[in-house]
Amino acid sequence: MTFNRRIAGIAAGTAAAIVLITWYVMSWVTSFPPTVMAGTTGGVTNVTFQTVASFGHQPHPDWVSYLVKNPQGDWVHSTVVQVPAHSLVRFTIYNYDGASGLRNPLWSQPRGTVGGTETINGKPYASIDPTLASHTFAIPDMGVSVALPGVADDAPNQCSVTPCQLSMAHQTITFTIRTGKPGHYRWQCFVPCAAGFPNGFGGPMQTVGWMDGYLNVA
Repeated sequence: MTFNRRIAGIAAGTAAAIVLITWYVMSWVTSFPPTVMAGTTGGVTNVTFQTVASFGHQPHPDWVSYLVKNPQGDWVHSTVVQVPAHSLVRFTIYNYDGASGLRNPLWSQPRGTVGGTETINGKPYASIDPTLASHTFAIPDMGVSVALPGVADDAPNQCSVTPCQLSMAHQTITFTIRTGKPGHYRWQCFVPCAAGFPNGFGGPMQTVGWMDGYLNVA
């Protein structure tokens, strides 16, 4: 191979690599979920999520996922939420998924919440049975971790396609945290609930918009 052909081959390979990298970056940017602004009432900001066993729509209909409700009352397939700094934020999570259990029982105790408790179906708890947990909502950099109990396997009227309705089998979990300084805080579920992926930690567990996201404190 002549020197000129070698240079041409290297140039062609470099150009192809640039095209692929550009395509990957643009795909990631354009597919990043929208930021949902949380609403504030009476000095308390409210964030409402639902967690489902399967999204039920393309591009990944069988992926487990979170959804968030916007101030207009619509469910949005996003896990990026903006809340005010140095404020109380009250979370309500409707969990429609079944139990998978915790690998570490320590996660069964709510941490970083006001009062050190979570409320499940109207009753306060300082911990839950780790075998009955379905997911967790954790913000490591804020010291927040809350376990979400799952729906019983034999519960009637279970949800399969989002958005799920309150008439369907679910658990209602509420808790309040106090935000600090502004920042971009990653949150996620630490229960290996991604069926079909190695150790349950692939796919939706590693994808913003599904089982992890960001709490933008501003």
